[in-house]
Formats: sequence, structure tokens, C-alpha cells
Amino acid sequence: MKIVADENLAFTDYFFAEFGAIQHVPGRNLSHSDVVDADALLVRSVTKVNSTLLQNTALRYVGSATIGTDHLDIQALNAAGIAWSNAAGCNAQAVTEYVITALLHLKPELISAQQNFCLGIAGLGNVGSRLATMAKLLGWQVIAYDPFANRDNVTQVEFKQLLQQADAISIHVPLTKTGQHPTYHLFNAETLAQMKPNAILINSARGPVIAEADLMQDIRNTNRTVVLDVFEHEPEISSELLELLALATPHIAGYSLEGKARGTQMIYEAFCQVFAQAATKRFETQLPSCEQYFAQADFKTVLTQHLNQIYDIAQDDANLRACVKQGKVEQQAFDTLRKNYPLRREWAAHGGPQA
Repeated sequence: MKIVADENLAFTDYFFAEFGAIQHVPGRNLSHSDVVDADALLVRSVTKVNSTLLQNTALRYVGSATIGTDHLDIQALNAAGIAWSNAAGCNAQAVTEYVITALLHLKPELISAQQNFCLGIAGLGNVGSRLATMAKLLGWQVIAYDPFANRDNVTQVEFKQLLQQADAISIHVPLTKTGQHPTYHLFNAETLAQMKPNAILINSARGPVIAEADLMQDIRNTNRTVVLDVFEHEPEISSELLELLALATPHIAGYSLEGKARGTQMIYEAFCQVFAQAATKRFETQLPSCEQYFAQADFKTVLTQHLNQIYDIAQDDANLRACVKQGKVEQQAFDTLRKNYPLRREWAAHGGPQA
């Protein structure tokens, strides 16, 4: 069996080597010739899996170790009779912790804000639901908008109320362009103008959910604090945009060791179902132990004293800004940052809580 895998997937050899030869390739440059004689393809969001890539191949399974599917042409996969799966929720905890880290980095006083701080969440899927739970552990007021979900653990409001009431809004929606509630450019000049001028905006979902030009004008008008981990024209990011952002990171909000390993395990389990193999391996057996901060103090004290040691988000911001040349971030430098990213550990690995 031949398995083609994005070179940046975690623990690929551990999970798949027993089934055949693995060919590791750069995901963004993967082509039809790479997969023409492959039985399985393992990708991330940088690979566009479409009819051009799939036609006249031996593929029987495509697994994407990502929460989103907008890079997968599901219609083409189904038409070709190719089984597929993604890894919904694999990095939800990591993204949740990224958002809270960003907020506490920018405003350390939020650790004791309690109900005086209102976090608005756009999208109550795997990430949004976890974020609501973790934010409540901090004592924050939480409201959320999602026309497709009904969660008992969070106060749900209409989008207009979310915009007007929240002191910070964190985006966790898929990228959709059709249907009754498309998310493409959900945040545009009209909706941004409805937010409080001092409300923080965080996007760690999909870049085109925010209209970049409108966002830049909004920041100029309001001096809004904005955190972006994803960008509308990614990997092309202008220095003009970066200069307006409070924090900018290279699409790594979900890049915890646990999240990456969990994603690979999820497509491994789906692979085993397709090829009638026993799924006996667990990613936890491959993880090293780390400092148990949360065993030494309570939750808020640990975040106050050790947040930078657990995750130095400012370093990720500095690393991305260092990639600017001739007015924009270079694609190769952007991809290298992600490829060589030192995967951080989730709070649970340090003895902390998880949603």
C-alpha cells in the first residue's frame, strides 16, 4: 500500500508505517503525479483536494487532519467513490487556550474581571462550545451567536446583539458562501461598525470570514484591538495589515502537540475502518511529560504567573513579523514558520483543566 502524507502531519509514521510505504510531501505543492498510484492521501488545510487532483488515481481514502473541510471537494470525492474524513474538534482545546492566552496577554487585568467582561463567541461548534466553558471558569460573562446550534451552557443571542454587547468577540465559524447564513465576509464594514469601538476582535477560524479591507479601515477609525491567526489572502499578508494588528500569528492557534496528534489519530481510525484494519494505537503513549504548574496553585494563579511559560504568544507574533520583506510576508517564510513550529502543550498536560 502507498500512502502519501503532508510532511507536517504529526506522528504519521507511528500510526501508518505498518500499513505500507509513506511518501512525505509538502502539502501546499502536492500534485496529481504525487497521488496517481497512491491508495491513501493524508492532508492538512493547505492542500486543495479537488477533481483535478483526484481524477484517474488509485485513491481509496483521503484523510484531512483538520477541523475544517472547505479545502475538500466533497462532491468530487463522493463522485469518485473515495472515502474521506476530517478531524473535527481535534484542536478545539488548543484554539480555546490560544484565545484566552491572547486576551490575557493583551489585558492581564481580565483575569479578575469576572462578570464585568463579556466575551462574545461567533459559532458554537467544537471550539466555540469549549471556549464558552473555559471562559466561565474564569468567571467571565459569555454570550454566543450560532443559528445552527442550541447549547444549554451559554446564553445565545442574535448576531446584532453579540456585536453590540460583547467586550471581545472570538470567531469560530466555518467558511461558507452559500445557504441562509453564509459566513464569507460576515465581519464587514457594516457589522464592524456595530461593535463597541474598544471591543477586541479575534479570528482563529478562517481568514475570509473577515473582509480584510473593511477591517483595516475599521482599525484606523476606531483603533480597535485585533488578533488574527488567519488572514483573508493567506499566506500573503501585507505589512500594512500587520502594523494595524495587536497580535498576528501564522495560523497556529490549533498547533498544540495534543491537537496535532489527536488529528492524526482521528484520520488513522477512519483509515482503519476503510481498509478493515484494527485501530489499536493511541497518541497519548507518544507524549513526553511536562511541568505540572496546575498542581502547585489554583487555575487563575497559574495563568497569572506562568502563562508565558505555557505559551509565549508574543514570540509567535514577533516571528511572523520578522518574515516581512518588500511589504509583505513571504509565502516560503510563512510555511517554514508553520513547518518548524515548536508545538506547545495543552493546559491538561500541565495538570490543568480542559473543556
